[in-house]
Amino acid sequence: MTHSTPAPAHPGEPHDETVGQRLNWLRAGVLGANDGIVSVAGVVVGVAAAAPGDVAAIATAGIAALVAGAFSMAGGEYVSVSTQRDTERALLAKERRELREMPEAELSELAGFYRERGLSPELAARVAEELTAHDALAAHAEVELGIDPEELTNPWVAALSSFIAFTVGALIPFLLILLPIGNPVVLTAAAVVLGLALTGWISARLGGAPAPRAVLRNVVMGSATMAATYLIGLVFGVAVG
Repeated sequence: MTHSTPAPAHPGEPHDETVGQRLNWLRAGVLGANDGIVSVAGVVVGVAAAAPGDVAAIATAGIAALVAGAFSMAGGEYVSVSTQRDTERALLAKERRELREMPEAELSELAGFYRERGLSPELAARVAEELTAHDALAAHAEVELGIDPEELTNPWVAALSSFIAFTVGALIPFLLILLPIGNPVVLTAAAVVLGLALTGWISARLGGAPAPRAVLRNVVMGSATMAATYLIGLVFGVAVG
C-alpha cells in the first residue's frame, strides 16, 4: 500500500489573519462611505432648505462638509491605527525578550496552548518544538497575541482608505443636490436612501449579520438625519427671511 504526502486540508488557513485584516479594512471602508453619505447629505439638505435655489451656498457648504469630514475620518483612523500598531510592536518586543531570556518556559507555554486546543501532550510538544525551530516569534505571536509580525496594521493605508471611502460616499448627495433637474432635495434624498441601503447590505454581508435588519437600520438613521437637518434648515430660513 503506497502513501502519498497529504495536501493541506485548507490551503488558505495560514493566511486567515491576513484575510480577516483585509475584511476589517473593507468593512471600515464601507462604514466610511456610509458616514460620507449621511454627513454631507445632512449638510446640503439643510442648506437647501434654508436657502432654496442658492447653488453657491449649497455647493460651498457641501465642499466644506466633504473636505472636513474626509480629513477628520482620515486623521481619526490614522491616530487609532497608529496606537494599535504601537501596541502590537510593544507586545512583539516583549515576546522577543521573553524568548531570549526564558526559551524553555516559552516553549512549554506554547505547547500548553496547543494542548488547550485539543492536541495530545506529545503532539503538542512536538508541534511547539518544530514551530519554535522554524520561527519562534511568529509561532508565539499567532497563538498568544493573534498578530502576524509580517502583517502589522498600517496607519497610512487606513487613513487613505477612510479618506477615499468618505469622499466617494459624500459625492453622492453633493453632486445630486446640484443637478438642475426636478426637485434636488427629493432627488438627493432618494439617492441617499439607495446608497445607505447598499452600504447597509454590504456591511451586513461582511459581518455575517442579517441584511434586512442592517439595511433598515441604516436607512432609518440616515433618513432621520436628513429630516432633522432639513427641518432645521427650514426654521433657519424662515427666521432669516
